[in-house]
Parts: sequence; C-alpha cells; structure tokens
Amino acid sequence: MIPTSQGFADRRALQRRIVVIRIAAVACCALLAVGFWVLQVVEHERFLAIAEEQHLKTIPLRAPRGVIFDRNNKVLVENTYSFTISVLRDLSTNADHNVDQTVRTLAAATGLDEQRTLEDVDIRHKRDPLYRPITIIEHASMAQVSAVMARQLEMPEVVVEQEPSRTYPAGGMAAHLFGYVSEIQETQLDRPEFAGAVLGSVVGQAGIERSYNQLLTGVDGKRDVSVNSRGREIEAMDEEDPTDGARLQLTIDSDLQRALEEAFKANGFAGASAFIDPRNGEVLALTSQPEYDPNDFAGGLNRGKWNELNADPMKPLQDRLLQGKYPPGSTFKTVMAIAALSEGLITPDFKVYCPGKITIYDHEYHCDKKEGHGTLDLREAIAQSCDVYFYKLASMMNAHGGIDMIHDYAEKLGLTDRTGIDLPGELAGLVASTEWKQRTTGQKWYAGETISVGIGQGPVSVTPIELARMISAIATGGTFITPHVVKAVDKGSGWTALAAAPPRPVFPIGPEVIEPVRDGLWAAVNGDGTAFAARVAGHDVLGKTGTAQVMSIENAKAAAASKSGLNVRDNSWFMCYSSRENPEIAGVVFAEHGGFGAEAAVPIARYVLETYYAKKEGRPLPTLTKPADGGPFTINGAAKASQAIQREPPSVAREASVTTSVGVGPHATGKR
Repeated sequence: MIPTSQGFADRRALQRRIVVIRIAAVACCALLAVGFWVLQVVEHERFLAIAEEQHLKTIPLRAPRGVIFDRNNKVLVENTYSFTISVLRDLSTNADHNVDQTVRTLAAATGLDEQRTLEDVDIRHKRDPLYRPITIIEHASMAQVSAVMARQLEMPEVVVEQEPSRTYPAGGMAAHLFGYVSEIQETQLDRPEFAGAVLGSVVGQAGIERSYNQLLTGVDGKRDVSVNSRGREIEAMDEEDPTDGARLQLTIDSDLQRALEEAFKANGFAGASAFIDPRNGEVLALTSQPEYDPNDFAGGLNRGKWNELNADPMKPLQDRLLQGKYPPGSTFKTVMAIAALSEGLITPDFKVYCPGKITIYDHEYHCDKKEGHGTLDLREAIAQSCDVYFYKLASMMNAHGGIDMIHDYAEKLGLTDRTGIDLPGELAGLVASTEWKQRTTGQKWYAGETISVGIGQGPVSVTPIELARMISAIATGGTFITPHVVKAVDKGSGWTALAAAPPRPVFPIGPEVIEPVRDGLWAAVNGDGTAFAARVAGHDVLGKTGTAQVMSIENAKAAAASKSGLNVRDNSWFMCYSSRENPEIAGVVFAEHGGFGAEAAVPIARYVLETYYAKKEGRPLPTLTKPADGGPFTINGAAKASQAIQREPPSVAREASVTTSVGVGPHATGKR
C-alpha cells in the first residue's frame, strides 16, 4: 500500500506526541529526583528530627526542692516521692484532642468528683500547650494507681509517674515562716523571682519558699524513651538525673518554735510573735496564728479548701507578724519616754500625780487604774503603765513639736518603716504626723489628738515585727539589726554562711536616756510592775506590757448591747528582752483580742524564755498543762529559785518553783 500524504501527516503527529511524552516523562523523573534529593539531602536534618520525635519521647524529671533545716540541723521541710496521675492530651486519638471521656473514666475509677475534675481540665485545656501534662491527682494512693494501671487500654492519655513532693513534717507549725508551694500561675511567669519557670513548674508562693525560691529550686532532669504508635513506652534510651535545690539552714530553733506555738494554742489566741537575737538579728522563733497546713497546698489544693481558707473569719492565710498593723497600746510609752528624755522635756525624776484621771483641753482622760497610781516618776510610770503620766507627757510635747516630735522618734526607733526581714509581704507601720493628716484628709492636726497617741492609741499602728526590732534596739542601746531567718546555704559543697546586714546605730541614745527606760522595764517585771508574770528565776528579764483598744469604749458598749458578734476585747501586747547587761534574746508577743497584756501575752513570752534558758543550761525542757476549767496554763519544769541572779535589788522578792502557774502576779498593781 502506497503511503498517502494523510498517512505521513498522522505519523508525524504521532511521533511528536511520543516526543512530548518522553520529554514529560524525563521532566517528571527529573522532578522526582530533585524532590528526593531535597527530602533526603537538603531537608535531611529536619525530617530526621521529626522522625525521632515520633519515635522518642522526652519525659521531664522534676528536681526535688532544697531541704530546710533549723539552726541545729533538724529537718523542718523535706521531700517525699509519691505517685502523680496526669492526663497527656497529645496522646489523644481524637482530632481535637478532647479528653472528656477519659477524664470521666478516670474520675469514676479513682473516686474523684467528675464535674469538678472536668472543669479543672477544661481550664487547663484552654491555657496550657498539648504536650504539658495536666496533673489530676498528686499523692495518689496505691488503690488509685492500681485502678489506672488496670485500665491502660481504655485511657491511653493517662500516665502515672513518681515525682518529688514537698512535705512539712510538723504540719502547720511555722506555716507563715515556711510558706507553701504550688504550680506557677500564668500571671507570675514574668516576675523576677520566678525567672526560668514555665507553666507546670512548682514554685514557692509564700514565706521562705517564695523569698528563697531561686535557691530552693533544683534543675530538672529528663528521660528519653522510645514509644510505639500509641505513645506507650517501649524502652529507655537516655537519662539525665535532676539536681536538687540548695539546702537552707535557718536561724530558727525548733524547740523555741514549738514552745511559742504551743503557748498560743493553749490559750486559744490568734496573734503573732517573734523572738530575735538582738546582737545579730537572727530570728529564733516566729509565728502567726491561726495557721494553715502547707501540706494541703503541696498536694494540690482543691477549690473547696481554698474557698474555706479565704472565707475563714480568722484569716489563717494572713501573716499577722508582717502584715497585721495594730495600735501598740502601752508598749508605745517607751517611745514617749525616750522622746521626752532626749529632748530634755523631763528628767527621770519628773513626777506626776495620778488620781485615776486627768483633764486636758476640757476633756477627761481616764487611767486604767480607776483609783489612781498616786505620785510616780518616769521609772515607776513605765513599770506600772500609768496612762495619766503619759497623757501629761503628750500634752507637754504639744509645746515642742507635738505629734511631729512623736512621729520623729517613732521613725528613729523603726516604727514607720519595714524591718527588711527576708520574708515576702512585709508592711510598714503608721505613726501620724501633721503632714500625714493634711495629705490624707486635707485637715490640720489638732493638739487634742496628740493625747491618745501618747498611750499608743489613735492614728498609730505598728506590725509586731517592728516592735520586736524596736525592743532589740533598746536592749542593745540604740543599735538596729535586720531580722533574718536564713543562716546558711549549701549548694552541694558544704554550708556557707549568708551575709546578714550589719547592725547600724539608730540615733545617739545616751545612758541618761536609755538607763531610766531600762530601769522602768526592769521594774515592770522584777518589781511591782504589770509584767510580774514574766519573771524567770535566775535571769534578768525586762519588758513592757500593752493593752490596746480595738474600738472606743462607747462603740464597744454599743456592739456588745447589739449582740453584733464583733470581738470587742482589747488586744494584748508584751515586749521583752534578757538579760539587761548582756542581751541575747528579745521578743514581742501580740495576742489578738487577748485582753490585758499581763494576762494574755506575758505568759506566752514567759514559756518561751523558760524554754530558751532550760535549753541553754542543759535542763529538761519545760512543758505546759492546761487546766480543764480553762484557767491559765501551768509551766512544768520552770527554773528554780536557787538560780537567782546576783544583781537583784533586795527590795524585790523573787518567786519561782518547779511548777509555776502563769497569770497576773500577786504583786502586780495594774494590768496594762
């Protein structure tokens, strides 16, 4: 058959198609080759990492926080390992990583409240990344762990791990000192004290746990494991051990701490107290009552418990020692005495007659002792806490600066500024001045307002820790110390002392000023003063009681008549130090609504001092007995009279026995 022109044309078209197909095939092969080259060479590292991530899983190993010891190396705060049950949402097979059904199954298996658990997970689901485990149960029981392990196929998103958990062996003892730990909040991530923390990190939220969080926090380790397609571990590949946080040695003496809190609880008082070494500022014991249990937070505080703590009218979460501001009552009379002597307004022998009341600016002011104290000099006025004497001093000061003079000396003695203690949240006290009233109310200060300030009432409020520092300064003759609770740190190479702020002068307080004040403080305890019950046989104790109204007498009567439920009892104070010539312990006790200082605060301080000297002298530590009728507690094992001090004036009769009832002494002439 002879080819036609049409045949040649068809053949050429076919050949062109074949060429195009060949070119396309070559191009496709070239593109595939380039693609393979890009995937296997250019992008090798990226895809290798992705493959490794699908094959390997990194499990963080939480580092234990540093252990905390007292000054004698007794463990106060430690760690224990416990089981934690968590939900890991990136293991979920659901497209939206919803784990609600798993949570329902987990709640039913472990006995949790299903609705509350779902709400907690939902909050975290919106906030946290998928790879972050959501802790459901801390300190899980073996029954809960067994229930989860038996349902692994039903709940692939649930993991059980052993992690270190913070433990406070003594429960609520020193709760406000230690503080507590919990998972960091998102709003806290930018704060400098939490530098390096991420969501899910356990950090200190109060007390030492917070102020020393950086030291106490260790370095987390990790464990790399190979996993199957369902995310289950197959084998361990590599592991880096966590590094413990630094250990802290506190200045606290656990025996004094126990005595202090035991005495508060024996009398059922709320309040606060601190005992300090006035030579260097080391805090020997401190408390704020009522307490809470830090273990509740370490195990994951449920919402119900949190609401209960916040709704408690006794406010157990408030640190009354650092944040409570209260009228100082008669303890403020030492400020008035130092101011009057320093300015030359009086001499120690300046006398005032007290008939039980005094009229100043056409207003009648009453003394606590209705029948009056008679004629007293400054030393006797301090010892017997005569209000009339200090009303008179306040009126005399009005001609020499008035409230501004009082404010100036209160400031010099540290009652208007923070002490700088190494604990968070400290507030500063307030002592009125003309500038303060003008700034806050737009009104001028009137001379009549100064009178009540003279006995620590009116617009004057201090924190207990400020008063503790002030009595320490009086003990040392005018030297300020900075209270601190941490003595040394161990970062793994042994204890290293932490440098404390050096003592600094308050202002020049000459012997002509400080000695008469000390005489009054000595007589308050060892003479016929209000603090007779603070005597410790064989040891010099100096102190000043204080009783501060929480409202005016008229308002208190109205509140009582209306049966409002308000506690209108006076607040009780006592500040003290020992000994006179060689002060080694100073402190303050504040008993909220405790009534008279001599009845409420003094016995607590006495028990602490008895414990301090018994321990120092190697004697058995004293104990308390609380009568069934609710009367004053009894100290068993107090110092004996044979240990009497040598410098005791002959006119002072000492009383002491092995068993001593603590209350107002038979020779006390007043209760303030």
